[in-house]
Amino acid sequence: MGSGTWSTDVYDAAATYRAGTGASAFAYSDSATRGARSTWQAHPTLDPSGLTTRESRDSDEHPDSLAVAVLFDVTGSMQTVPRVLQTKLPELFGLLLRKGYTEHPQILFGAVGDATCDRVPLQLGQFESDNRMDDDLGNILLEGGGGGQMTESYELAMYAMARHTALDCVERRGRKGYLFLIGDELPYGKVKAREVAAVLGETIPEDIPVPVILAELQRLYHVYFILPAGTAYAGSAEVLGTWRKLLGQHVIELDDLDAVCETIALTIGLGEEAIDLQEGLDDLTDLGSGSVATVGKALGGLARRTTGVAVPGPSLLDATDRAATGTTRL
Repeated sequence: MGSGTWSTDVYDAAATYRAGTGASAFAYSDSATRGARSTWQAHPTLDPSGLTTRESRDSDEHPDSLAVAVLFDVTGSMQTVPRVLQTKLPELFGLLLRKGYTEHPQILFGAVGDATCDRVPLQLGQFESDNRMDDDLGNILLEGGGGGQMTESYELAMYAMARHTALDCVERRGRKGYLFLIGDELPYGKVKAREVAAVLGETIPEDIPVPVILAELQRLYHVYFILPAGTAYAGSAEVLGTWRKLLGQHVIELDDLDAVCETIALTIGLGEEAIDLQEGLDDLTDLGSGSVATVGKALGGLARRTTGVAVPGPSLLDATDRAATGTTRL
């Protein structure tokens, strides 16, 4: 996947059409959730059952592709996240492309629920370079479930992204992609073999502890966790402490969910060494963003740094990732 190019004009035309007809940007979810819960299921384009590989590949249009995955919790108070992302897509691309943070981003959107109780605990789109990513967002089922505890199945999403994605930025250039988890709860302590079988339809020999699957994931991606304000467990010392133990400085507290796309874009710009933080904030000002202070506060702990270079095998983890996970070079 990943052909075509993003067009804000196409996005605006679709938004205008929906406004004129009263259609929803999340028509699939709105329609599905009007029926009995027992009938709810992932849209065919996002269904992980029988998942093979989600690919971010180079092409003549995009010879230097960069994989970006954005996976968000859609339980409880987190249901607003995809709606905000959908309305802010032009800002994300405006920064990534017009400001030159990366020339050829390919973005995958996905959703996370709770595999212990939800009908649809995992949804994964494709890596896209054009307006089909807006379609993927619009096809996400906003289940709004969860089990009532402080855990969701982020680890199942980590497993799928670690073992079922293929990235030319890694394979051809030894440069990691970027993966953002947006949520407000804890992962379960391990990837459960029975849930992998139930949700993805595949067999693994045993459960996988979270630090182990995270280490696999970090061979492909710089992994970040974004915790927005206004959610059920925003500011929770337990949630923040757990994620910081796993990811170190790659945990981002965000005071305003409306700044999520700008935060993602500047994080990528910093990681690609296209900007330092002040340059990124100046870019936000230039684009008329009202999120300058929010983004500056959220990313204040992220200094300009050298991008991790991917090499095959366990040594692919960069120093930041090893420190965050406790993984040592073999």
